[in-house]
Amino acid sequence: MKLGNMAFLGSGETSLAGGRIFEQLARQIAGPVRIAILETPAGFELNSGQVAGKIADFLKIRLANYKPDVEVIAARKKGGAFSPDDPEICAPLLRANMIFMGPGSPTYAIRQLQGSLAWELIRARHRLGATLVFASAATIAVGAFALPVYEIYKVGLDVYNTPGLDIFAGLGPRLSMVPHWNNTDGGADVDTSRCFIGMERFTEWCGSLPADQTILGLDEHTGIIMDFAKSTCQVVGVSSVSLVRACDPKIYPSGTTFPLAEIGTVLEPSNPSTGIAEAAWELAANAPENETSNSETPPSEVLVMAEARQAARTRKDWAASDDFRRQITAMGWTIQDTPQGWSLTRS
Repeated sequence: MKLGNMAFLGSGETSLAGGRIFEQLARQIAGPVRIAILETPAGFELNSGQVAGKIADFLKIRLANYKPDVEVIAARKKGGAFSPDDPEICAPLLRANMIFMGPGSPTYAIRQLQGSLAWELIRARHRLGATLVFASAATIAVGAFALPVYEIYKVGLDVYNTPGLDIFAGLGPRLSMVPHWNNTDGGADVDTSRCFIGMERFTEWCGSLPADQTILGLDEHTGIIMDFAKSTCQVVGVSSVSLVRACDPKIYPSGTTFPLAEIGTVLEPSNPSTGIAEAAWELAANAPENETSNSETPPSEVLVMAEARQAARTRKDWAASDDFRRQITAMGWTIQDTPQGWSLTRS
C-alpha cells in the first residue's frame, strides 16, 4: 500500500497560496496529472456546477505546465440524477491521481457522501497513491468529528458535534479539522475566529469531543501537506496551523515541517482494502493506471445538462442557457448548435 499525499487548506484554494500548494503536489505526481473535483459539498446550491467549474478553470491555468486533465464530478445528492452512488458519475475518480473537495456545507457533504460509492472510491484511491486535497467546508466534513458551523452560526442551534466522514478511519489518527481559524470578518464587534463561531463557542465544542481527539486549526490562505512516505507535515501559505489537544493549541507557522507523528501514529493495514467496501475497492484496484478522460462519448451528466440547456433555449431563458453552457465547458466539453440540433465535442 502506498498512501498518497494529503493536503488541507483553511481557505483560498484559488488564491496565490492555494495555487502554490496545488503546484507543489502536482510536482510530486509521476506522469500525467489527472484531477477530479467533487461538487458534493456545494451540491445543494443551484450553481454548484459553477462553484466547481471555477476551481477547474483555475487549476487548468495554474497548473498549465503540467497539462492537467481536469474533470468535475457532479455527485450532488443521493437518490437523484447526480448521485454519488452512480458508477458512471464517479468514474473520473478511478483515473484521477489528484482529488479535490472544497466549499459548501460540511453537514450536507457528510449526509450525501457517508457510505457512498464516491467516498469509498476516494478512500481506496488514496490507499493506492492518489493525492487528496480538501479545503474550507470539505476539511470539516472529512474529519472524525465535524463542526456544524452553519447550524450553530447561522441557524442558532446549540453547540454540538456530529460524526464526520473520517478520512483517517483505519489509519490511526483521530483528527478533526477547523478551517478559517483566524477569521476576522466580524471586526472589533463580533468574534468570527474558529470558523465564524468564535472562541467561546469553539471552546464548548472542543470540550464536547472525546479525549483522544486532535483538532487541526487551519488559518486562512494557509494549508498543511501530509507526506506519508516521508512521515512529515509541511505548513504552507501566509500564516500558521494550530494543533490542538485538550483544547490547548500548539502553533506551527508557515514554512515549518514537523513529524507526522505529531498528528498521530499512522497504522498502515496489512491488507490495503481493510475497511473499504469490497465493490469500490475492486473498481479502484482494477482501474487502468493510464486511462484518461479523452473519450469522445459524453458522460450522462453532460448529456443531462445539454438537454436542460436546450429546454432553456426553447423557453428563451438565455441566462439559464448560458449557465448550462458554462457548466458543460467546465466539465471539459463544448456544445455547438446546428440546424439539426446540438452536438458535443471534447474541449
